[in-house]
Amino acid sequence: MRAIIAVPAIALLVYRAYSKKSLTPGGIFAAFLTAVAHAVHPWNLPFVLLVVFFLAGTRATHVKENIKATLTLASKGTSGGEGPRTHVQVFANSLTASIFSLLHAYQLHKRKQALFAAAEAGNTAAAGLGSLCFSWGGDLLVIGIIANYACVAADTFSSELGILSKGEPRLITSWTLRKVPRGTNGGVSLVGLGAGLLGSMIVVTAAVLTLPLCSEMTEGRFGGGDEWSLEQRRWLIGGLTLWGLLGSIMDSILGGLFQSTVKDVRTGKVVEGEGGVRVLVSSADGGIVPVATELKAALLSGEGKDAVEKQGVAAPEEGPSKNRYDAKNKHRRASFGDEKPSRVVENGWDLLDNNDVNFLMAFGMSVGAMSVASWYWGVPLSSICNL
Repeated sequence: MRAIIAVPAIALLVYRAYSKKSLTPGGIFAAFLTAVAHAVHPWNLPFVLLVVFFLAGTRATHVKENIKATLTLASKGTSGGEGPRTHVQVFANSLTASIFSLLHAYQLHKRKQALFAAAEAGNTAAAGLGSLCFSWGGDLLVIGIIANYACVAADTFSSELGILSKGEPRLITSWTLRKVPRGTNGGVSLVGLGAGLLGSMIVVTAAVLTLPLCSEMTEGRFGGGDEWSLEQRRWLIGGLTLWGLLGSIMDSILGGLFQSTVKDVRTGKVVEGEGGVRVLVSSADGGIVPVATELKAALLSGEGKDAVEKQGVAAPEEGPSKNRYDAKNKHRRASFGDEKPSRVVENGWDLLDNNDVNFLMAFGMSVGAMSVASWYWGVPLSSICNL
C-alpha cells in the first residue's frame, strides 16, 4: 500500500478510535501496530479488510446499544454491553491476519526480485516463478487473510446482533439445544446466524472488490496470470462467505465447551468480564474452592469456629456482634440468607476466556481455509513457507 495513502488512513483510523472511545489506550496502540503491519503489504487488500472489519464491527456494537446494555451484567455489577476494546481483544481478532499479511508481503517482494532477475537474464521460464496478481490456484496466504476477517466479522455480527433476537438462544453444545440466557457462550439463534452471514458477506465482498485479480489485461504479461472465470469468482465468494459463517459457529462451539458462562442468580442475566476476561464466581459452591480459602471464609463469617478448630487452626475471638447478618458486624459476608452464591456457572469448562476462544477460532479457521484451498487447487500447503 502506498505511503501517501497509508499514513493519513492510519491517522484517521487511530483518531476515530480515540474520539469514539471504541478502544482503550492500549487497544489504540495495538490497532496502530496492526494497521502498520497491514499497510506494508503492496496490495490494498489487507488494510482495507482491517478497516472494513473495524468500522463494520464498531457499527454493529452500537446498534441498539442501550437495549443490549440491559440484557447482560458487567462483572463490576453495572449494566452489560460491549465497552472499549483492549489490546488483547485487538490482537485476538487480527494477529493471525497480521502475520499472514507480513509473510505474503515478503513472498511478493522475493517473487518480484526473482521475476526481474529472470527477465534481465532473458529466461523465458519466468512465468513459472509465480504471478504478482492473485490468480486462481494462487497464493494460499491470501485465502488465510480473507478467511480470518470473514470469520471474526461473522462472529462479531452474530454476537452483537444475535443478542437482540426476540427468543432466547439455544446452547449449541447441548444435545437437547436447551434455551439459555442471552449472552451465553455457545448460545445461537437464527437472527445471530443471519447476522453472522451478513458480516462475512461484507468482508468477502470488500475483498473481491479490492483483490488485484489476474485478468485479461495481465494474461501472458510479466508477472501476470490467467484471467478469472465467472464460475471461479462465484466459488471464491460463496466459499469464503460460508466459511466465515462456519467460523462463527465454531466460535460458539469452542465457547460453549471451554469457556464458562457465569450467571447472576438474582437477575438471571449473564455476567460479562471486562475486556473479555474471566468472571469470578462466588466461593460458596460446595467444594471447588481450596480448603485454605474455605477456612478463611469460615473465620471471617464468624460461623465456622467449630469447623476451623477441628482443622487444628485457632479461631479468633468473637467480637461483640455475633450475628452474621448484623450491619455492625464488619466481618459479615454477602448472602441471601440461605448461603447460596450470587453467581453460578451456567455452562462450559473454565479453560479459556473470550479472547482465547476468539484467537483460536481465527487462527484455526484461517489455517483450515488454506488447507481446503490447498486440496481443491492442488497447491501444496508448504508453499506458504516459500520465503
